[in-house]
Amino acid sequence: MNERLTLSELQLMIRDSLYLALPEWYWVVGEISEIKENSAGHCYLEMIEKNPDEKDVKARIKAIIWNNRYRFLSSFFENITGESLKAGMKILVKAKIEYHEIYGLSLIISDIDPSYTIGEMAMKRQMVIRKLEEDGVFSMNKELAFPVLPQKIAIISSKTAAGYTDFMKHLHENSYGYVFYTALFETIMQGTETEKSVMNSLNRIADHPGVFDVLVIIRGGGSQSDLSWFDSYNIAYYITQFPIPVVTGIGHEKDLSVTDMVAHRSLKTPTAVADYLVECITSAEARLDELSEGIAELSRTVIKEYIELTESYRLKLIPLAKLLISARKENLANRMIEVINIGREFIMRAGFKTENQKSRLVSLSGSYSAGKKSLIEKEKNELVKIINKSVANIKLKLEGLQNNLKILDPENVLKRGFTITSLNGRIIKSAASVNIDDVVETQFSDGKVGSKVIKKGN
Repeated sequence: MNERLTLSELQLMIRDSLYLALPEWYWVVGEISEIKENSAGHCYLEMIEKNPDEKDVKARIKAIIWNNRYRFLSSFFENITGESLKAGMKILVKAKIEYHEIYGLSLIISDIDPSYTIGEMAMKRQMVIRKLEEDGVFSMNKELAFPVLPQKIAIISSKTAAGYTDFMKHLHENSYGYVFYTALFETIMQGTETEKSVMNSLNRIADHPGVFDVLVIIRGGGSQSDLSWFDSYNIAYYITQFPIPVVTGIGHEKDLSVTDMVAHRSLKTPTAVADYLVECITSAEARLDELSEGIAELSRTVIKEYIELTESYRLKLIPLAKLLISARKENLANRMIEVINIGREFIMRAGFKTENQKSRLVSLSGSYSAGKKSLIEKEKNELVKIINKSVANIKLKLEGLQNNLKILDPENVLKRGFTITSLNGRIIKSAASVNIDDVVETQFSDGKVGSKVIKKGN
């Protein structure tokens, strides 16, 4: 073939051949590698296909969405998926092939199927969940014991986020006056730097073991594309390994992110997180009040029983002691009489004995009787000592129980800074127990004050 063609002629032949050989429209799957909008409102994309290993690019082509279609398609796509078109996203587009003599081969996009992208996002999310479960770490943070008094709180958030401001206001201005200690680890919470910034903050907090009770991750509402970063495997995995409970309030109502799923507790909004922490303290205080009241009541009962038991023992011991002493005296008296009678019989049988011997025998009998009397007195004294010692031990136990009762006495509890609020003589344990315009009474250690309820809140 000796015919010579100009470059433009060859390009036209290629274009015509393509148009004749291929149908006008195709549905094409590809990943967006680059996307930008020019001043005229046209959208220019680069679409690629990767190998299964996700490392090497298998195919690449330029694509265009003209401004009149782009305004409609971008709005429609975001309304359905909750995300805007962005790099890294897989899409299914309806396009025709265009070949230009200068700009080469490209796709002209006329439609986008959002359902394909939704399915792709859901699939990636499920893959992350499945991998965490296969690693055996999915529920590890949930298994940590939540502190009874979560007062020292580490916070991952943007300092300028409205959600952070709401959280701090609800936490520190709680109606109970509870004190919380907070430390903000300022973090980028949207955009491509989100994952890296969150991981960095998690590392910084982990470098201070034993300092914090709870980690809170909060941000306000936002687009689904911004929130999708919290489906990251790296963030989720780190949270499962975190040494303290993690509470999330990422500010979206529609779906839970993977981060929410692996956290110890997930709440819808930052303010809900603050209210939950305040509620934890309230519940602990209520349990403490119930326990103190129970201990005080039990102490009173035990002391009463000990007093009654001691009195019963005293009433029983005194007659018993008297009976024992009387029995000992009678026994010894009988023995003494027996000895005297034996002595008399001996004297009568030994009448031939001299008067001197008779006197010695009588004297010996008298000495024996005196010894027996001394023994009776000694045993009596020992018995009295035993009784006195038993009574003293019981008194010591009673004094100890009385001291414990004083410690647990509600008046002493009041002196330590606590108060008791009541309505019509009944202690108030919940905000639900009172209504607007109710007059309540608050007991302090040094007196009482009356208050009228003008406002209720969660």
